[in-house]
Amino acid sequence: MGDRKYAIIGTGALGGFYGAKLQQSGLDVHFLLNSDYEHVSQNGLIVESKDGDFTLPQVNAYRDVTKMPQCDVVIIALKTTQNDSLSKLLPPVIKNNGVVLVLQNGLDIEPGIAQIVSNVNIIGGLCFLCSNKVGQGHIRHLDYGQIVLGEYTLNYEAAGITNRIQQIANDFQNADIAIELTEDLLLARWKKLVWNIPYNGLSVILNARTDELMADSYMRQLVEQLMYEVAAGAKSTGRIIADSFIQTMLDYTIKMKPYRTSMKIDYDEHRSLEVEAIIGNPLRKAQAAGVFLPQISCLYNQLKFLDTRNKH
Repeated sequence: MGDRKYAIIGTGALGGFYGAKLQQSGLDVHFLLNSDYEHVSQNGLIVESKDGDFTLPQVNAYRDVTKMPQCDVVIIALKTTQNDSLSKLLPPVIKNNGVVLVLQNGLDIEPGIAQIVSNVNIIGGLCFLCSNKVGQGHIRHLDYGQIVLGEYTLNYEAAGITNRIQQIANDFQNADIAIELTEDLLLARWKKLVWNIPYNGLSVILNARTDELMADSYMRQLVEQLMYEVAAGAKSTGRIIADSFIQTMLDYTIKMKPYRTSMKIDYDEHRSLEVEAIIGNPLRKAQAAGVFLPQISCLYNQLKFLDTRNKH
């Protein structure tokens, strides 16, 4: 297999950033766009980044998946709230035995993908990225950027590091994207939720940035309690998150630049919130194992109320 051909489904703050980096490194990348299609097909993509700004005056832009070539690796960078559309978007663009790389937050995302396309390999990816779309085809990368990749297997049994995932990791590393490979995707997803559940949820409910939450002793206490509940959820599925990891996440957030979480941005823009993937699914997963997570349940019910009211 020579150079892999990449497709980006969802060219926003995340898909646009990683796709642009991959193209800049010399790979063949194909971008599916929606509202930005006209602009990007004429003007390309602009990336302002802490690692150096760059422009791609020409990109392969599409509005229709059936016009896209079949690709070796299809990166799903949509919000999970749009995953209903994947049954239409995914089959035309993925090669037989290709790789679907799911760069989405939350839990239990991969089984849904596996139901849509059976003849593929699925890799889950967790992005630690502060990046916003500031205009049409214009992405501003503020901080971080590394991705944790893990192979998805039925029932999330640890899959080890395959040759396939190593090749994709190499492509990303050649594009100056830091990659960490994990043998246990389920554990990696729970670990990401240790951060995502408290900060995404509370940022919306309390109309606050991460730095504002961490500056207040009551909130710091609540964040920590929520993190320990996420660890209890993980434990209910047989995955252990150390207390030291929780402390690391708290310290990491105190040092972070003031940040408006992705869920807060969605809320402010009156878009659907990723409540189910990030909070509902972990809650149900734990409940199925007989573990109730009261604080997370409280967060979930408040967010469902706010999400419904915000869309009107």
